[in-house]
Amino acid sequence: MNKFEAVLLVSPEISNSQLNKELENFENLLANSKGKVINKENWGLKDLSFSIFNFKKAFYKYFQIEINGNEIKNLSKNLGQNDNILRHLFIRVEKHQELPTKLINEKE
Repeated sequence: MNKFEAVLLVSPEISNSQLNKELENFENLLANSKGKVINKENWGLKDLSFSIFNFKKAFYKYFQIEINGNEIKNLSKNLGQNDNILRHLFIRVEKHQELPTKLINEKE
């Protein structure tokens, strides 16, 4: 199992219950790929550096996960087909950093 950090940018137009459902779907996809969530953080609704599909803001969700590196491609493909996930990023790390991250305390 490899360690990864994942960031999901979720559409600001969805309701809180839809947002929770999308995150639950991500965790289920991860579990189906024999991965697991180690930690997660909600970075909240933040401004985007540039517009994505005419959105100026997005919900930022941060995950520390463990999964086989071969499964990332399938996970990424599934996230790319979801219209509510604007962007996603997976970064392989040697070890997970301690939470909370600096970004969670950042003032808007």
